[in-house]
Amino acid sequence: METHHVSPEPIDFDLVAKVVKNQLHLTLSDSSRECVARCRQYLDDRIERNEAPIYGVTTGFGSLCNHSISLEDLGVLQRNLVMSHACGMGDELPEEIVRLMLFLKIQSLSLGHSGIRPLTLDRLIDFYNHGVYPVVYQQGSLGASGDLAPLAHLSLPLLGLGEVVYKGRKRPAMEVLDALGWQPLELAAKEGLALLNGTQFMAAYGTYILHRAFELSLWADLIGAMSLEAFMGRMEAFFDQVQRVRHHRGQLETARNIRRFLEGSQLMQEKRNYVQDPYSFRCMPQVHGASKDAIDYVAGVFINEMNAVTDNPTLFPDDDLILSAGNFHGQPLALGLDFLSIALAELANISERRIYRLISGVRKLPSFLVAHPGLNSGFMIPQYTAASIVSQNKQLCTPASVDSIESSQGQEDHVSMGANGAVKAFQVMENLEKVLAIELMTASQAMGFRDTEKTSPVLCSLLVMFRKKVAFVKDDKVMVDEMKHSLAFLREHHPDLFC
Repeated sequence: METHHVSPEPIDFDLVAKVVKNQLHLTLSDSSRECVARCRQYLDDRIERNEAPIYGVTTGFGSLCNHSISLEDLGVLQRNLVMSHACGMGDELPEEIVRLMLFLKIQSLSLGHSGIRPLTLDRLIDFYNHGVYPVVYQQGSLGASGDLAPLAHLSLPLLGLGEVVYKGRKRPAMEVLDALGWQPLELAAKEGLALLNGTQFMAAYGTYILHRAFELSLWADLIGAMSLEAFMGRMEAFFDQVQRVRHHRGQLETARNIRRFLEGSQLMQEKRNYVQDPYSFRCMPQVHGASKDAIDYVAGVFINEMNAVTDNPTLFPDDDLILSAGNFHGQPLALGLDFLSIALAELANISERRIYRLISGVRKLPSFLVAHPGLNSGFMIPQYTAASIVSQNKQLCTPASVDSIESSQGQEDHVSMGANGAVKAFQVMENLEKVLAIELMTASQAMGFRDTEKTSPVLCSLLVMFRKKVAFVKDDKVMVDEMKHSLAFLREHHPDLFC
């Protein structure tokens, strides 16, 4: 099995995708182990000197920061923190998100500024390597003092508490620890705080969504190109000269993609008797491109975060400093997640408009894309479904980050609500998948009324493979089955396969 050495070296989306998707074996590099051990020793020395209170180590938490804790109770304090903060509600997180949370928490703690023991970090790595995934819930984080409630649920099983999913079955954590021959951990000073403070819930969601967003953005271009050809649209709006005088990188990239996908199409060379297309076709470079630029911006935020130390207080052994600050505050992620939701929703929004145009009975396409409309409703209702999903996206795109509710007796008087933004962005991403799947099904149906031998090589390849999954609709049938097949096709194939 291939091994990834967790180290202070920066990670990126490609590496995270490789590690998590391929479930690479993790091990702590020698450099990280040395940093973690040195930081822990520094903390132990500071506690022993007992020169001044250390927030969350020799004091209580939040508004209880002025309550001193005796040296003999420091471990109890950390255990109580984990238990009392495990207050999540709602749906359980998908396994992929939990796996990402584990990996990103391990990465952050390995940077050597959190004061955790190597022993505790090794156990987190054991959980990852053995596929022991704590049960974590969607609701409970304010995205301010980190993702406290979700990370408490991520950490409970280290103590033999809570539940885990192991080998596909949800089981009590202690039962799985016994089966693996592991003893529950007794947390040392600061460790509970190191585990619970942090932005790994928001970061895991955002990383997952962004990884998918890169693919969906390219799918939007590819499917949009098929819709343009089926609609017998014009190519002038995609000429490079038009894009270069506006300069936006995403616009340039989108137009370049559309030209590449339609290269060699005889259908696009046929004479038109109209001079313009509706915006949903003509403005794909501008709309898709703006979403690409937004996705790229948010990706930069999350690359910073996946390489960050986000617990509190932060330890700097070389400077003899323990600083209580606010790196756990999720505001950069909260704003980014709201922006990401809007960018993805816009890709769905313009996709639904193209669906509507394709079924409208214009440009020599039959109404609702069936040979005998009236007797058959054809693609009438898939457009309804797409419209419903797009409307839901508009509701989900109400920014979470503009809200703040005071907590912890006023100590935490501004919170990011980024965790709610993360869950909403995940829903928007899944909704975009569904709308694009409906457009792909609709565009391929419309192509059935054109001379497909005249299509471009790229779109011909896509059509041939898609038809193995979803057949041309001659007469009414149960459309939901075809929609599910189209969605599965989108999820099972990377658009690069056809490009």
